[in-house]
Formats: sequence, C-alpha cells, structure tokens
Amino acid sequence: MSVSMYDIAIPTFQKQLSALDAILDKAEAYASAKKVDIAVLLAARLYPDMFNLTRQVQLATDFAKAAPARLAGIEVPSFPDTETTLPELKARVAKVQALLAAYKPEQLDGSDTRQLTLKLGGTDVTLSGRDYLLHVALPNFYFHCTTAYNILRHNGLEVGKRDFLGRT
Repeated sequence: MSVSMYDIAIPTFQKQLSALDAILDKAEAYASAKKVDIAVLLAARLYPDMFNLTRQVQLATDFAKAAPARLAGIEVPSFPDTETTLPELKARVAKVQALLAAYKPEQLDGSDTRQLTLKLGGTDVTLSGRDYLLHVALPNFYFHCTTAYNILRHNGLEVGKRDFLGRT
C-alpha cells in the first residue's frame, strides 16, 4: 500500500499547526493569569544563540507553506517576518492553514520523484521530492514547533505531550 505525498505532507502540517496555535492560546491565557507581558514570552529563547519564540513560529510556518508549494511545482508564498504580537503570529498560522487547505491531492501527485534544487546552508542541493519532504522539510518543521513548545514550557506554561501532539 502506498501513501501519497499529499497524505504525508498536508494533514501533518495542518495537525501540528493546530497544536501550535492551541499552545499559543494557552500562552496568552498563562501570561494574562500570571500578569506577564506576552512580549516577554515572544522574546524568550532557550539559549542565547537560538531564535526566540516569535522566530520559531515564523520558521515553522515557513516550512509548512514552502514544502507543499515546492512539491506542487509552484512559487513558494512569501510572507514578511514582521510579526511582533501574539495575534499577528496566530494570524500567520491561520494564513498558512488556509494555504494548506487549498491544496488538492493531485497537485502533489508524482512529486516524490520530482527533482528539487534548493539552497541548503548556502549550497545548491538537488533532492527528490520524497527526500526533501521526509529529510528536510518535516524535520525542520518539527524542530521549530518543538522549540516553540519548549520555550513556553521552560517559561512555566503547563503543557504536556498531548498539547504538543494535538488532537488525533
């Protein structure tokens, strides 16, 4: 039994972005209850040389919007990274969710063997669509979602594995 690239990519990005959005809602409630300026959480990072929460959300959404576009052979939507508030970050997540919802399975048909050339670390790399999705896009997407989660958990937000995984 084969699994389509659409079935691997689109529902995966949608589900995890929904979980990320729910965690951002919890962060807003937490900040309000603890009388913490939400801007403090948005600027928080796990280590000085790591990106802050805002940038982690931006990067997670970047991978979620870029991967299906590349696999479909269409231009990757470009969003400026100008979000400075929680509502703006949530709007970005919603915008990517809307993009994902518009894809049709046939747009990704055959993308598993399509050759994609990307700049990775400043070097042109050519990969099959399958290798790109499974070994570049999804791992990076999960890394930034996980890091966003960990920043909030580190700052006292009471979330657990079920929050990260979202609804099944």
